Amino acid sequence: MNGAESLVHSLLGAGVEVCFSNPGTSEMHFVAALDRVPGMRCVLGLQENIVTGAADGYYRMAGKPAVTLLHCAPGLANGLANLHNARRARSGIVNCVGDQATYHRQYDAPLTGDTEGFARGVSHWVRTAARAEDVGAEGVQAVQAAMTYPGQIATMILPSDTCWNPGGVVAAPLPVPEVPKADPHLVRAAANVLRTKQNVLILLGGAPAQTEAAQQAAWNIAQKTGARILAETSTPRMARGQGRLQLERVPYPAAQAIENLKAVEHIILVGSKGPIGFFAYPNMPSKHYPESAQLHLLTRPEQDAEAGLLALADELGATHTPFADPGPRPEAARGAPTPEGLARTVAALMPEDAIIVDESVSYGRGFFPQTFAAPRHDWLQITGGAIGCGFPLATGAAIGGGGKRVIALQADGSGMYTVQALWTQAREKLPVTTIVLSNRKYQILLGEYLGVGANPGPTALDMLDLGNPDIGWVKLAEGMGVPAAQATTLDQLGDLLSQSLTSTGPFLIELVI
Repeated sequence: MNGAESLVHSLLGAGVEVCFSNPGTSEMHFVAALDRVPGMRCVLGLQENIVTGAADGYYRMAGKPAVTLLHCAPGLANGLANLHNARRARSGIVNCVGDQATYHRQYDAPLTGDTEGFARGVSHWVRTAARAEDVGAEGVQAVQAAMTYPGQIATMILPSDTCWNPGGVVAAPLPVPEVPKADPHLVRAAANVLRTKQNVLILLGGAPAQTEAAQQAAWNIAQKTGARILAETSTPRMARGQGRLQLERVPYPAAQAIENLKAVEHIILVGSKGPIGFFAYPNMPSKHYPESAQLHLLTRPEQDAEAGLLALADELGATHTPFADPGPRPEAARGAPTPEGLARTVAALMPEDAIIVDESVSYGRGFFPQTFAAPRHDWLQITGGAIGCGFPLATGAAIGGGGKRVIALQADGSGMYTVQALWTQAREKLPVTTIVLSNRKYQILLGEYLGVGANPGPTALDMLDLGNPDIGWVKLAEGMGVPAAQATTLDQLGDLLSQSLTSTGPFLIELVI
């Protein structure tokens, strides 16, 4: 058995079942091992940022890591943007990055690069293999690191001779580390704040926003004490729809966030941190909560937030209270496209237990109120601000979601970063409906110009324009094997969306806005 074969056996034994791959010469023995060792689903992406973004989406839905197969330092570098998003989402991923053979590295061949240096910026655990005999054991260590709650990125660097040399040893899986519990002293301190203080905000981070039990505990606490509840601006996954908490987020625009939080005097952090600006702006504070407000920690992101909220509810004697009724399910909107109309149409037509992948950027900031009464669904967002996550995230979520329909809300500018993921969706016959919001400009950057106080002229505006020529989304999708059509009204969008939901494969709708 060579090193690569021992690694594949070890990964499978540790529960890793999917490999998102864009391999090269250094990884050929790993590819050969995947051919010889049955059990791993291998998914090809046409660029490494597709691979890493898909691994992020897979973890968010499946709750366990996939392995990525990347080609040397430049291949890892190509995937760094979506690894940045995955790190912010606290997703668990095992990266396997090929490298020069140990004895060849001294000659500084053209693909030689600082692979460890690239990896450390986005990884919690990094290891470069030295011998084939160690690769299997290091593989299960990487899985253990990736499974450490709530999820970590582990990167294995594999010189090619550690894969082709004989002597590989299959390693037994390692135990998943226990999730740390909330500090009882902090639970009691938070309870005291809620009993005795006014204008208290309970701020939920990623993990507590995604489980119904955590949402219910937070709601019970709020109903008992009068506290507000918000989620962080960007959450990796949120349980939403009928029978769930009508949870709003801290607004993205700085002025809106500051206005929303101006009365807050105390913030209880539940797997979150105090709200800050996505960027600095002239004459605008970095903190979006008042300087006089006090922060109170209930749980850190790596602690069990659900258990912490349940303990806090017990401490307060906060009993079960039904969630507020969001009212009837919306009807599909008609007429010219608007953000509210799009949200209502998606809410009216989505199937039960759908997965919404949201990289709508500026167009989608008001989607939440219009979708509270939608069927139960999960909502996945861009978390790190590195645009180009939407298509890959939807691809991985479809594979990790066990056949659930994915509806991807995709801004056109960011979609062009990773449009190759459509080919993977077609190849894998994934149930993904993509709605491309085609305004033919980088609309968010026009807003950012105002935010930073710049005064754009013709040259600047031209750099933010996606026309001249217009991007042909229907032709792009069809060229990669995905059926597609254009809609200019919400009536047409509704018809096309309904049609797509009857198919088992991918479909793309260009909504001209």
